[in-house]
Amino acid sequence: MKRYDIVIVGGAIVGSSIAWYLREEGFAGTIALIERDPQFTQAATTLSCASIRQQFSIPENIRLSQFTLDLFRRLKDEFGPDADIGFKEKGYLILASEDGLPILAANHEVQQAEGADIVLEDAATLARRFPWLSPEGVAAGAFGRSGEGWFDAHALLMLLRKALRGKSVDFIQAAVTGIERNGDCIEGVVLDNGERVTAGTVVNAAGPAAGRLATMAGLSLPVEPRKRTVFVFEARERYEDMPLIVDPSGIYVRPEGSVYITGGAETAATDAPAEPGDFDPDWALFEDVIWPTLATRIPAFEAIKLQRAWAGHYDYNTLDQNAVVGPHPDVGNFLFANGFSGHGLQQAPAVGKALAELVVHGGYRTVDCSAFGYGRITAGRPFRELNVI
Repeated sequence: MKRYDIVIVGGAIVGSSIAWYLREEGFAGTIALIERDPQFTQAATTLSCASIRQQFSIPENIRLSQFTLDLFRRLKDEFGPDADIGFKEKGYLILASEDGLPILAANHEVQQAEGADIVLEDAATLARRFPWLSPEGVAAGAFGRSGEGWFDAHALLMLLRKALRGKSVDFIQAAVTGIERNGDCIEGVVLDNGERVTAGTVVNAAGPAAGRLATMAGLSLPVEPRKRTVFVFEARERYEDMPLIVDPSGIYVRPEGSVYITGGAETAATDAPAEPGDFDPDWALFEDVIWPTLATRIPAFEAIKLQRAWAGHYDYNTLDQNAVVGPHPDVGNFLFANGFSGHGLQQAPAVGKALAELVVHGGYRTVDCSAFGYGRITAGRPFRELNVI
């Protein structure tokens, strides 16, 4: 039986970020990082579209992503001269219909107040900026001129994992099958190999499995896995100036090397919790929903060739599609870093920094995550993010 001061359950981008910043903040205790899938074949981190944006509806989410953006800008200083995650700073373009314009404009005001380089332009201006884009059904769009884009998620994760090997962090390959709790204190975790690991603090960084992990501790967390399918297609036309475009319908598309990736066709009416092993793409979404939308928005995409697809799981917060960060109010040595609802990859470094500060210094210093605390879960009080992509 081993004992650690901190046991982090989930070794992908969120858990690795927490471990990294714990050491960066001077935490000298023992740390274990538990991951059942060390190749990350089914991790939300590596199956995501790996994008970063500042176009959120609430300031706190903007600040989290701005922290990560700053990390990207000094990546070589943090991880060495060879550090490279292939960051393509080409922006987001979020389009709105006439009905959606008031929300887009209100969000833009929030973004401007946070210093984000986002411009709000009407349909005619967008058509001049992007001549290949059809403004049909579009009233306006918000375009990120800088500070937004996409990157290699696996490369970022491997940078952190490699750096942790010199930080006295123990990597444990196992699945957690139980959590031992005594009253208001977590005492340890049970692994699928039969081992028991005692812990001073347990951090839930289990991604889409976070809700199930919390249940093991006798705690409620409204986070469940939701399947999202990403399609890869070829087109004759190449648009070097193309940002990540979000149609008013919610369908998104962006370049990826010599091809394009697209998705976002899932609807609230059909969205349901994903089975843990269900990673089969929903092929019908492309033919029935996505392709017609793409052809309307970018006429040249009427002639495209579907190449392949993959499916991943979001850690979806059913209360308000926002992260849950910080300790449980009654079980203080159980910390949450969950429920990012599709924007966890871009916010993981900031949350890692915040939780490390909380553990080491007793409070948030760099990015205040108080608004994401568990208290709102108990109260059933949503802190809702409107820009969920």
